[in-house]
Amino acid sequence: MADGTTEEGYRGPQVCSLVGITYRQLDYWARTDLLRPSITEARGSGTQRRYSYRDLLELKVIKRLLDAGVSLQSARRAIECLREGGADVASANLVLNGTTSVLATTGEEIIDLLKGGQGVLNIVPMAGVVQELEAAIHELRVAGNGVVDKVDKLAPQARAASGG
Repeated sequence: MADGTTEEGYRGPQVCSLVGITYRQLDYWARTDLLRPSITEARGSGTQRRYSYRDLLELKVIKRLLDAGVSLQSARRAIECLREGGADVASANLVLNGTTSVLATTGEEIIDLLKGGQGVLNIVPMAGVVQELEAAIHELRVAGNGVVDKVDKLAPQARAASGG
């Protein structure tokens, strides 16, 4: 398409705009396997990565963790925890104690972790991630930067799959 969009996913520049990261960060994270695009990987010169809605959610979580002062290494472990837990990203809390990440879906679970003597260094609520992403997608579409309706229709399906 002339505007650079595809019917299958989001291109790198769109992802950067939606998530609030630089293309250099996105490229580094893909090359180091922090988050590889689930639709299409770059295969040499002239090809582009294509990211799914779920990829965007995970990138937004990574960005939020980094903004909260979590190291990239800890963010990597936290994302692995989210993937393994298959949890609802939008309602989970990541509890980080330096060496491990635990996914807590209720306030009671967080209290149990604290009572259990866990050395909690950071609790990062993930609420709002989906809403922030949806608002960014809407703004990008309104601005005419090429997020086509068929791509937007992927979001509710991915949201349902992620429990959001």
